[in-house]
Amino acid sequence: MDIKRAKQEIKDTIEAYLAKDAFGEYRIPAVRQRPVLLMGPPGIGKTQIMEQIAKEMRIGLVAYTITHHTRQSAVGLPFIREKVYGGKTYSVTEYTMSEIIASVYDKMEQTGIREGILFIDEINCVSETLAPTMLQFLQGKTFGNQKVPEGWIIVAAGNPPEYNKSVREFDVVTLDRLKKIDVEPDFSVWKEYAYRQGIHPAVISYLELRKENFCRIENTVDGKRFATARGWEDLSQLIQVYEDLGKKADRDVVYEYIQHRTAAKDFANYLELFYKYKKDYGVEDILNGKWDQVTVQKIRTAPFDEHLSIISLLNGKLCEVFTECYRTDSCISKLYEYLICYRENQSTMMLEDVRRLAEKDLEEQKRSELLTREQERTLQRVIGILDRFSAELKGEMFIGDAAFDEIRDMFGRETEALDALTAHVSEALDNVFRFLEETFGESQEMVAFVTELNANFYSTWFIRENGCDLYYRYNKGLLFDDRQQDIMREMDEAEDMLNSGLR
Repeated sequence: MDIKRAKQEIKDTIEAYLAKDAFGEYRIPAVRQRPVLLMGPPGIGKTQIMEQIAKEMRIGLVAYTITHHTRQSAVGLPFIREKVYGGKTYSVTEYTMSEIIASVYDKMEQTGIREGILFIDEINCVSETLAPTMLQFLQGKTFGNQKVPEGWIIVAAGNPPEYNKSVREFDVVTLDRLKKIDVEPDFSVWKEYAYRQGIHPAVISYLELRKENFCRIENTVDGKRFATARGWEDLSQLIQVYEDLGKKADRDVVYEYIQHRTAAKDFANYLELFYKYKKDYGVEDILNGKWDQVTVQKIRTAPFDEHLSIISLLNGKLCEVFTECYRTDSCISKLYEYLICYRENQSTMMLEDVRRLAEKDLEEQKRSELLTREQERTLQRVIGILDRFSAELKGEMFIGDAAFDEIRDMFGRETEALDALTAHVSEALDNVFRFLEETFGESQEMVAFVTELNANFYSTWFIRENGCDLYYRYNKGLLFDDRQQDIMREMDEAEDMLNSGLR
């Protein structure tokens, strides 16, 4: 299954394992709660989905890569204790608590959360001395003589043997005590994640054309050659920072992340063209409704891959403004919650108290490790706005009802700014639709554009909240009628011709 389905399957499993009966007992006793074993190629996102699951289900997470551990750190150190048996005293070997089990208790103390996930990565790559301990852990949920605390679900992950020479096969006895989930790479699922994470549009559009390079691992006489989802994401972040610094990622830089010579060379060439198209066609001008017939004609006569690159550039710029609108809207909504609290407690609270409350919420939620990066960013923006409000109030010496009226006016200006941003983004989206309509009409290029909008979390959010008549027209006309299959077949044939011509 793909990683998205695997994530949902793990969430469903954890929900079932944590379900309790009327007496507060787990409906599935711990002895029957099979550890989940997640198997898939490297870089596919196994660790990331565990972090997402823990935050979404608001439970704890303790994660270890087991290859970093020795038998002593996993099991504990031996010590001698005297015990009396049948009236005689004997020296008995016991073990200190496992570092891993201790970390679970530490996490409960730190966060106050009593249930969670104990995630062990690279479970099938342990050393020979640690292998029996791992089998005991999976079969009996113990390290040494300490059990995993009740309410903590074991999830383990590993790579199949073809990806790692250090892999140890599990025997049937062990496998019969696990819930095994096999994960395969799926670009369409990763693309949804890529848009949400802000992956560089050149990476997304390149992989749309070269899906075979998304996850590619080969054994050759010169060693392993590979490209992974992790590599593409890390390369994307480097490219974005390089752009801000005025630097370019050439073929050698790409190969540092995509260690497959053919794929690295191909992407480096594509990235050069991507930058060229961005400059030649004035993407930002198109969003602002500025283009001429010379540009339209030039694009019409360009090859199909150039059309797709231009659409990707337009989608990339739109994604930036969609994302900013989403984050601003989230910030205003959260700010409104704190100002409502201020209004209801105006007799006992000052605006500085509201600011301290927001800061306390941020600190507590960060400590509990349940805060996503997006939520953390939103709270930080809210605190910044409250700081600005406080400074303006102090500068004008407002007190009592006059202070509340001024704060209401300040908030009104923030909502007006959001309305202006929303109107700007709506106009930009309409401009892109009109440009594509004039340039391509109802064609596979328009299908590609609408399809990418549908795959992007931020664009679907914006359109759902604010509407777009042109989107609804083309979404219905191109994606959900009898012509869809014919147009998509044309796109596939064009891509096949393009790929065969470039090889």
